Amino acid sequence: MHDMTATIKDAAGIEGMRTAGRLAAEVLDYLTPHVRPGVTTNELDRLAHDYIVHVQQAIPAPLNYAPSGYQPYPKSICTSVNHVVCHGIPNDKPLKKGDIVNIDVTVIKDGWHGDTSRMFLVGEVPPHARRLCQVTYEAMWKGIEQVRPGVRLGDIGHAIQTYAESAGYSVVREFCGHGIGQRFHEDPQVLHYGRPGTGMEIRPGMTFTIEPMINQGRREIREMGDGWTIITKDRSLSAQWEHTVLCTEDGYEILTRSAGMPAPPPFVSAAASPAAA
Repeated sequence: MHDMTATIKDAAGIEGMRTAGRLAAEVLDYLTPHVRPGVTTNELDRLAHDYIVHVQQAIPAPLNYAPSGYQPYPKSICTSVNHVVCHGIPNDKPLKKGDIVNIDVTVIKDGWHGDTSRMFLVGEVPPHARRLCQVTYEAMWKGIEQVRPGVRLGDIGHAIQTYAESAGYSVVREFCGHGIGQRFHEDPQVLHYGRPGTGMEIRPGMTFTIEPMINQGRREIREMGDGWTIITKDRSLSAQWEHTVLCTEDGYEILTRSAGMPAPPPFVSAAASPAAA
C-alpha cells in the first residue's frame, strides 16, 4: 500500500470542481426521462455524449480512459444493469421493465472532473430490487454525513458497511471511492467498509467520491471478458450511488448537485447539505 497524499483544492479549484460536478449531475437529469423500457444503453450513451460535448462544451472522462493494464474504455458513460456491479459498457440490448440500472457520469470541464452516478428503476421494479436501491442510497448518505475535518476515512467506510450489512446486504471491497480533481482518480482511496478511527484524516479542501457498491447476495465479484464489466459472482442484484464531496471547514458540500437530483434521506442534517442553488 503506498502512502496516500490528497490534493487540497484552493478557492479557484473548488469553484472548478463545483462547475464540473454540477454538469455531471445535469447529464443524469437530462437522461432521466429517456430511461424506460425499450431504450438501449447505447442510445443513452449517445444522448449523454452529445449533451456533454455539444451542450455543456465539456469532455466525457470515461471515453478512451485507459488506466494501467486496461484497454481504453470505449464509451462515454457506464451503464450497469441488474447484476452488473460497475463499469458496464453500453450496448444494443434494450432495457426491460423491472431492470435496475446504474448510470455513472464523469465530465471534465476546464480541466476539473465531476463524477456522480444514480440508480434508475425501469418501469415497475420488484420490491426487493427497489429496497436494494433505496438502502444503497441511504448507505452512501450515511458515509457522506461523516465528512468533516478531523474525521478519518475508516469512519466513512464503517458507517456505510454497518448500515448496508444491518439491512442484510454485502459491500463490494475491490472497488472504492477516490480523490478527484484535475485527475479522474487521485488519492485517497475511500473504502466503503472499515474500522472507525483508522485511515487518513480528512482535511478542508479535500474532494473525493463516495460511491458504495452494495450486493443483494454475497460480496464476491468477477470480471467479464471485455476487461471492464464487473458482475456479482452469484448473479445477485447490485446497486450503487455516487456523489463527489468537498470537505469544508465545518462539514461537507455535495459538488454533484443539480435541480433533478434525488432528495437526501430524512436523516441527513439540513445544515450540511444546502439545497442546489
